[in-house]
Amino acid sequence: MAKGLSYRDAGVDMDVGDALVDAIKPFAKRTMRPEVLAGIGGFGALCRIPKKYKRPVLVSGTDGVGTKLKLAFELDKHDTVGIDLVAMSVNDVLVQGAEPLFFLDYFACGRLEQGVAEQVIRGIARGCELAGCALIGGETAEMPGMYPEGEYDLAGFCVGVVEQDRILDGKKIKPGDAILGLASSGPHSNGYSLIRKILEKEKPDSIAGLLEPTRIYVKPVLKLLHRVPVKGLAHITGGGLTGNVPRILPKKTRAVIRKASWPQPEVFGWLQRAGNVAEDEMHRVFNCGIGMVVVVAPGDARRAMQQLRASGETVYAIGAIEKGPGGEPECVIE
Repeated sequence: MAKGLSYRDAGVDMDVGDALVDAIKPFAKRTMRPEVLAGIGGFGALCRIPKKYKRPVLVSGTDGVGTKLKLAFELDKHDTVGIDLVAMSVNDVLVQGAEPLFFLDYFACGRLEQGVAEQVIRGIARGCELAGCALIGGETAEMPGMYPEGEYDLAGFCVGVVEQDRILDGKKIKPGDAILGLASSGPHSNGYSLIRKILEKEKPDSIAGLLEPTRIYVKPVLKLLHRVPVKGLAHITGGGLTGNVPRILPKKTRAVIRKASWPQPEVFGWLQRAGNVAEDEMHRVFNCGIGMVVVVAPGDARRAMQQLRASGETVYAIGAIEKGPGGEPECVIE
């Protein structure tokens, strides 16, 4: 009798998947919070809401890493894209004033390579440590024929919590308020389709710097929120400064940002020159050196900057809120 087919014959090695789960448990354990009741290994993960919240509101976010992964494949470097994955979701949750509670990941590939997957998930765990949230679960999907050999995709999901009367919605922002900018670590995880197009024409001495992971602003900004009245936060992701800052502004206001008020990292100058990218397009696609925007009353700006610097952030006074000419808010780069 002919030997019957197995799942391994179809391209899925369940033993490798089981070994991966065992291998990542120590990384996940380091991220645990006291509220977590059950994490990795079950059908679902359980987490209490911290007792310090009186009227808790849950805030959720999801994102991926995008085509930055293509550079990771090219360089065979997989230990930092997990940090990017966490950063893109926790920074989004943070701008509502929320503390990230827990994170889940989705790792999908055609054939599971345990060493690569371990590197990625180790990075995810590191990102969770930086954000102070627990890695409580996820999904590893091995799907033969769905992805090219050696490639994978990532998605991340974060849930945070904020006291209802401390939700940041930007409604208190008004003309005269100060705009502070927190330095980015590079392009973060945005604009990589354009970056890769530029790399087809010209390459720098090293492209490894383009894998610098997205900065996670959670702990310094949460400290700031407990010490200084903050009116609004904007995570500068896809859409750049001009696309993201207006998302937190009331109608009939505009943000006026002075591009000379911070030193633009050389990577952005190189991208602009190598790709002959217009100035407006640069500010619409990339963060150009500012990864998070903080809006405070002018009298609180100095104290806010001191607090952020004490927490290890590089921060600049980059502009002010003005009365807008029309109904919809906008961001002007001067």
